[in-house]
Amino acid sequence: MNQSRKMARKKRRRKKGFIARLFLLIVIVVLVFVGYQGVKTYIELNKATKGEQISSGLRDGEVKISKDPISILFLGIENYSTGGKGGRTDSMILATFNPKDETIKTMSIPRDTYVSIPGHTEKTKINHAYSYGGLQLTVDTVENFLNVPIDYYVTVDFKGFKNIIDAVGGIDVEVPFDFWENTDTQPREKIYFTKGMMHLNGQQALAYSRMRKRDPRGDFGREERQQQVIQAILSKIKSPQTILKMDDYAKVFSDNISTNMKMSGGISLAKHLPNINNQDFETLKIQGHDDTINGIYYYVPEDESINEISSKLRVHLDLDKPSTSNSLNTDSSSSENNSNQ
Repeated sequence: MNQSRKMARKKRRRKKGFIARLFLLIVIVVLVFVGYQGVKTYIELNKATKGEQISSGLRDGEVKISKDPISILFLGIENYSTGGKGGRTDSMILATFNPKDETIKTMSIPRDTYVSIPGHTEKTKINHAYSYGGLQLTVDTVENFLNVPIDYYVTVDFKGFKNIIDAVGGIDVEVPFDFWENTDTQPREKIYFTKGMMHLNGQQALAYSRMRKRDPRGDFGREERQQQVIQAILSKIKSPQTILKMDDYAKVFSDNISTNMKMSGGISLAKHLPNINNQDFETLKIQGHDDTINGIYYYVPEDESINEISSKLRVHLDLDKPSTSNSLNTDSSSSENNSNQ
């Protein structure tokens, strides 16, 4: 592989990692606002932390944030076609955090990943788990797939995504080329985007971040646009104007974000934020190949890649001790990351 191709692959990995990190930071920023706002904000945002409880089949006891390494499963729920009930996961990001060395590992699980779902005989796409059995079956499926416990989750659906963007007054993005995309509403409507700076409301931002069929770069182009959207949301949330209006926005967040993480846990997690920088993040990517099985498209992961990712995450969660080869790979990865700063 020549040098230019190597650099291109490194650049793609960094961009994918940036998307996952921004998604993680958005949730942390929202939770940490409680430390600066009044009782009304606390009460409203506390509602978001009273989501459905989950259980892990790979944990012997409860873990405590800021004391124990933890995992968080972020889920974007696609339920517009089911009237807000059931649905499937449109996006899935797993993050692990180790408070001892203040490091984070993130990985995006493609929604078309070909996996076994507990209780079902035939393999299928991982995003079907949510429609088959909701949040708990999704957790069970990810644990079965990666052999990694899931401690916490954060969910937001398409409606919530749109509501949050509308609540902060919309976002500004630099559209890379002219294109159109259908809305998620019924009946479908076309939304047109023109090259250059555009101000997007919630409905437009959702369509902008989801389009991939008309992007010549495919998923890579889609990820870049998602990066734009998330970065724009983060900028709005962190702005002084938004912080001053947090009491007004609190209800919107509590109505549209659900998690089993207690407010105190979110604040404890956020306290580590100032100490975490780029070299403290590692983005893992599932290697695999596209395949069509019985006329249906799947992303088929490689067993070796799954085993390697599982090992790294389990070591990061202090569940396993690092092997000599893992230690060498980690040192090499850290050196590579530092050289790219």
